[in-house]
Amino acid sequence: MNYSERRKELGLFLRARRDQALRADYGLPPIARKRERGLRREEVAFLSGVSVTWYTWLEQGRDISPSRQVLESVSRALHLSGTGLAYVLSLGGYASAAPASPAADAAPPHIQRLMDALDPNPAFALFPDWDVAGWNKAYAALYPNIAAVPAADRNLLWLVFTDPYVRDLLPDWETTSKRFLAEFRAETGQRLGDPDIQYQVERLKETSPEFRAGWDRYDILGFESRERLFHHPAVGVLQLEHHQVSPSDRPDLHIVVYTPAPGSGSGAQMQSLLVAAD
Repeated sequence: MNYSERRKELGLFLRARRDQALRADYGLPPIARKRERGLRREEVAFLSGVSVTWYTWLEQGRDISPSRQVLESVSRALHLSGTGLAYVLSLGGYASAAPASPAADAAPPHIQRLMDALDPNPAFALFPDWDVAGWNKAYAALYPNIAAVPAADRNLLWLVFTDPYVRDLLPDWETTSKRFLAEFRAETGQRLGDPDIQYQVERLKETSPEFRAGWDRYDILGFESRERLFHHPAVGVLQLEHHQVSPSDRPDLHIVVYTPAPGSGSGAQMQSLLVAAD
């Protein structure tokens, strides 16, 4: 993403966060027609300690050079999370660039061996554009479609928003899909101009109304290990903990691992799925 694209993305993001801010959180009354969300530019400028004109230019993506201190002040005024602050700083040029997309189509052999060793815990690897780089037998047992999906469509975000099997697999699909979208945006914000990422975003906007609506909200979230639920047609509900790691020699890859939630019995369920798959 070049300089002007980053400025535009920064402006759109700040505007979205300003529009979604809850006025009561600032001790402010609703705007006309009992509108409880949305701050005026003047209010954000005052809270940030900058002029209204300057803040307006920032939202408009003008060719200005905000300091790190100013971007931090604006982020505080908008009550952004740590992830939100990092996102704003990256668009302002104050964070290290994300690793470039790899040229390989699959995870290297040593990463694949690592994932295989994690059976019966489902594991898969993601490239920076969220293309699936590889998976183990347990993940294929959890999500059998992964091997049948054409390579061009083997992208986690694409599968979450377009594959009916995934929608049935996730009993909390609406919440989970929104979270995935927010995590994707947080991870790729500085590289939205990359052809691979731009391609995924544009075709999802054309294909999925839910993705299109979520993308326009400009939500961002950092990854957090957490419990996930899966409703598998063969073994019922699985309670798994969702973790993510990056190999030190391949920081461009994220390895996602699902382990049984404590006291859930999901370890035995995954073992039975693997036996059935063999």
